[in-house]
Amino acid sequence: MRFLRGAYLLAAVLVAFVAPSPLTAGPLEDAQAAYAKGDYATALRLWRDLAEHGDASAQASLGYMYETCRGVPKDDQEAVQWYRKSADQGNARGQVNLGYMYLHGRGGLPQDDRQAIELFRKSADQSDALGQVGLGLMYEQGRGGVTKDDAEVARWYRKTADQGNADAQASLGIMYRDGRGVPHDQSEAALWFHKAAAQGNAKA
Repeated sequence: MRFLRGAYLLAAVLVAFVAPSPLTAGPLEDAQAAYAKGDYATALRLWRDLAEHGDASAQASLGYMYETCRGVPKDDQEAVQWYRKSADQGNARGQVNLGYMYLHGRGGLPQDDRQAIELFRKSADQSDALGQVGLGLMYEQGRGGVTKDDAEVARWYRKTADQGNADAQASLGIMYRDGRGVPHDQSEAALWFHKAAAQGNAKA
């Protein structure tokens, strides 16, 4: 049950990573806006051009399109190739997405928890919510060479919750409610449940 909750939390954060930025304009932002509207053909064209010219963010986004079958046939091996190009440049989203592929042994990669946690940690060190959730998941399951540690789970979920992620907020509320990794504190649990519920989170 814990694995399912952690995996769901990771998936819930994953879907937000291509949100458009209203503060800047350019091909990358145009691609993000097109993706958000469901115009995958335009997003694919723009991201591919940027990715082929070495843009690490576009490489991660292009990999995600191949992984999720948006505008292209699903192709995990192609996704891995683009994630690796992005990760090799130090891009946090490329790192965590490549880690996720190692975690599940997809795209021709071996199932390798240690490689996954290394990539999650690199991403988390850049304050990336996906990397933080990935680390929390690994500590929750005692995978990748780490022992089960509820305090570490709570620490990483809190970092994601502090960034406003409703699923992480609800999960942190559960940990306070149950006194798992944090002090048993119904008031603190209610605070995080309210934050998550205000964003429409059904679990909260």
